[in-house]
Amino acid sequence: RAHLPGAGSFQCSVTGLGFEVSSAVTISYNYGSWDDHLGASAQEECVIAGPLFSIRAQPGAVRAVHLPHFVCLAADADVRECRIAHFKAGSMTLEQPTKLAAFYAVLENPSFSLLGVVWRRLRSTLISLPMHSLVLIFQQLRAANTTLHLYLIPDDNSVKQAIEKQEMTWTSKLIPKPSPLNPLFFGCTYQVSSTSHVEITPEPHLPFRYKSPKEQQLFIEIYIRNMAEEIWLLMTDLRNDTLVWKVSLSGTVLTRGHLATCGTVTQTWCPLGAAFMKKHKEQLCYRMGRISPILLHLQHANIINSDEEDEVLKQNTRKKKNKSLLQLVERKGCKAQEELYRILRDKDPFLISDLEKPG
Repeated sequence: RAHLPGAGSFQCSVTGLGFEVSSAVTISYNYGSWDDHLGASAQEECVIAGPLFSIRAQPGAVRAVHLPHFVCLAADADVRECRIAHFKAGSMTLEQPTKLAAFYAVLENPSFSLLGVVWRRLRSTLISLPMHSLVLIFQQLRAANTTLHLYLIPDDNSVKQAIEKQEMTWTSKLIPKPSPLNPLFFGCTYQVSSTSHVEITPEPHLPFRYKSPKEQQLFIEIYIRNMAEEIWLLMTDLRNDTLVWKVSLSGTVLTRGHLATCGTVTQTWCPLGAAFMKKHKEQLCYRMGRISPILLHLQHANIINSDEEDEVLKQNTRKKKNKSLLQLVERKGCKAQEELYRILRDKDPFLISDLEKPG
C-alpha cells in the first residue's frame, strides 16, 4: 500500500509496477495467481508474459499503469500480439496496451481489478517468444561441503521473491551472478555442466517455463566436494548445442558466511528518470558498461533512431559515448530519461543499486 504524494510518475522498487498519477492518491496492490484465474484452455491461447497484479485505487486518479513483462522485444518478438489480461467478475478480457516498452506495457485510463501482460499465441508450440531470464544460485549453508541450488526462471519479480523466501527457510545465501545476455525460449530445455568434476542431481537438464510463485520452482542441486580451484558453470541450449550462459565460482565467493538477507525487500516509490539522471549524470558517464544493448533497447522503444545511434557510437572513448547518450536522452525529455533508467535497472542492477545507496 503506497500513498503517492502528488502528480507524477512512480515505480515500486519491489515489483516493478509503475503508475502515472494526476494527483495525490493511495494505491493498494498485491500479486495475484495466474493459475487461479487463467484456465487451461486460456493458456492454450495466451502465453503468460509478466506478473499478475490485484490493484485498488481511487477511480480517475491514475492516468496510466505500467505493467512489467519479460518478453525480449529486441529479439523480434511480435509486438502486435501483446495484450493486457483484465479479470473482472470471473471473466477475462484482453485489452490492447496503449504503449509497449522494453520491460513494461502501458495501459492508460485503467480500471482496476486483476491485470497482467500476456502474449496471444499464434501457434501451438511454446517455442515462439524470446524471454528475459534469470539464473539464481543459492548456497546451502548447513549442507556438507559446497551444495548449490540453481534455478532458471523468467525475469519475474514475483517468482524471484518466492524463491528467495523459500531458500531463506532452508538457510541459504544468494550468490549474485549475471543472467543470460541473450533471450531464452519457453518450452526449451537447457543443460547445466561444469569444467570441473561436480555432482548434478537429479539431472543436469532444466526446462525453461513459467511456474506460479505458489508452486515449488524447478532447480538442480550441484554438489562440489573440493572448492580449492576455480570452477566454471555452463548452460547450453540442447536444440543447437549453443552456449547461453557461463559463470565462474571460486572458494573466495563460496564461503560459509552469514545467511544473506536475500528474502528481505524494502519497498520504495521513486520518481522515474529525470531526477536520477540529473543526480548521477557524472557517475554514469564513467560507469555505464556495454552501450550497444542499451542503444538497441532505446531504438526498439522508439526513443532514438538509427542516425542518433550512429552519432553516439562514433565517439572514440567509452566515456564520450556515455556522455553523448545521456545528453541525447536528456534532450528527449522525461519519458526518454525514464526509459533509460528502466533499461539500466534491468541490465545493470548492481550499478543502479550502488548509485541509489543513501549517502
